[in-house]
Amino acid sequence: QVQLVESGGGLVQPGGSLRLSCAASGSIFSINVMGWYRQAPGKQRELVATVTSGGTTTYTDSVRGRFTISRDNAKYTVYLQMNSLKPEDTAVYYCNIRWNYNGLLYNYWGQGTQVTVSS
Repeated sequence: QVQLVESGGGLVQPGGSLRLSCAASGSIFSINVMGWYRQAPGKQRELVATVTSGGTTTYTDSVRGRFTISRDNAKYTVYLQMNSLKPEDTAVYYCNIRWNYNGLLYNYWGQGTQVTVSS
């Protein structure tokens, strides 16, 4: 079984910064993709950013240039540095890890952490 434990959410004023962390544990394939998704009230869950075990990153357009995703492979930990936060960034942020092995997709989620951007 794989567990993901997130931390770092909270309340921040517009223009402020937060750093999210997510530590994965359990039986994890070394070649994987870790990422962050978010879900605002009344909206579908959306991709924020991903990073492969090789270091390749992707970002959704609305956060590119403001958010930075990184990871520590030795610790199976992924980070999301969020700068210049806007009210529209308010959402529950979910950590994700996934990999393919022998034709099967393994896909796991964290419990979510609330990020609120408000004055």
